[in-house]
Amino acid sequence: MAYYKITGGKRLEGAVTISGAKNAALAIIPAAILCGESCLLENLPAIEDVRIVEQILQSMGAEVEHTPDGSLRLDPSGINSYSVTGEMVSSLRASYYLLGALLGRYKKAEIALPGGCAIGQRPIDQHIKGMRALGADIVIQGGAVKASAEKLVGAEIYLDVVSVGATINIMMAAVGAEGTTIIANAAKEPHVVDVANFLNMMGANVKGAGTDVIRIQGGRKLHGCTYAVIPDQIEAGTFMIAAAATGGDVVINNVIPTHLEAISAKLMESGVSVTEGDDGREFFIRVTADKRPRAVNIKTLPYPGFPTDLQQPMMAFLAAAQGNSFVVENIFEDRFNHVPELAKMGANIHLNARTAMIEGVEKLYGAPLVASDLRAGAALIVAALAAEGTSTIRNIRFIDRGYEFIEHKFKALGADIERIEE
Repeated sequence: MAYYKITGGKRLEGAVTISGAKNAALAIIPAAILCGESCLLENLPAIEDVRIVEQILQSMGAEVEHTPDGSLRLDPSGINSYSVTGEMVSSLRASYYLLGALLGRYKKAEIALPGGCAIGQRPIDQHIKGMRALGADIVIQGGAVKASAEKLVGAEIYLDVVSVGATINIMMAAVGAEGTTIIANAAKEPHVVDVANFLNMMGANVKGAGTDVIRIQGGRKLHGCTYAVIPDQIEAGTFMIAAAATGGDVVINNVIPTHLEAISAKLMESGVSVTEGDDGREFFIRVTADKRPRAVNIKTLPYPGFPTDLQQPMMAFLAAAQGNSFVVENIFEDRFNHVPELAKMGANIHLNARTAMIEGVEKLYGAPLVASDLRAGAALIVAALAAEGTSTIRNIRFIDRGYEFIEHKFKALGADIERIEE
């Protein structure tokens, strides 16, 4: 098993380019099933989760080809299996998108219950509610969700909780339904908008993505297309936080600044300089820090609020801030798995249900660490880069799931980080 060895205290300097968005890619690849024709997907991140989705589609009969420039040509016309079970699916939370895509295209699907990181309960009841409203018969049997329909018919669907996964899944199924579907209380995250844009590029009629009401006119004939995935908001935020935590000066290229407003605002509140720019080809953000940050309070919320996926890296940053910070986790009930690891480094964090109180310490110190999930792993990298001394981080398979070549990117910024294969 591989692990990271990081010697901290090095100021990050230079420029880094952000990869394609993991959360958008994991929905867009299954969504290509809906058109039944070849699609060329650009700016996909080279991460473990994307590789697993590609393998799942290949096992179903789809043709998957990587082009020399790193794009993916996906031809779903050969799909001959609508049942997706096994270890690959159970390790990947986003496998549930195959339910909406297969149901929308073929009116039948059988998907193993999804897995992913252990960060609390993430039920799929809203997904099932939406599919049933469209006319699907759904049963959960033998650890799998089985769905079928003679036909799907548009419906008005109100989500009881704001769910990114349910919004996207219902949107995909609704593209294959007759008539109009309205999703109320829909999620507004950037990757919801990206999936809607991809569906529209294939010939669908999806309006309102990015607002809390999405309207889909279903039943249109779809076709193949070329589409580039948006930059990864969470990877960009991780590098912004790491730059701030190390007192660095980093230009972060290939970003959409409006997607990062919540994190920019909190970093600026802590005393970090965050500026936006446009070099004529793409947008960038520059993060500069030259003094110990001030404590700030954070509440995670659905977009455009502070993203839960950056709560853990931000806590690593605040562990060495001046004063007491409070972090309230409103999305997942079990997303403080990184706290015992930060405590090994000298962090002083007190937990009470979904609230963490962080008493800022002068500095963190290197320690042997273990990642419990993807974003916890990112938090430990941030902490190790800022700490005095050397840290090791194990279980980095979690980090591989969501960050493309992260050690190479940090090394190019001057970090002393090494991936060691045991």
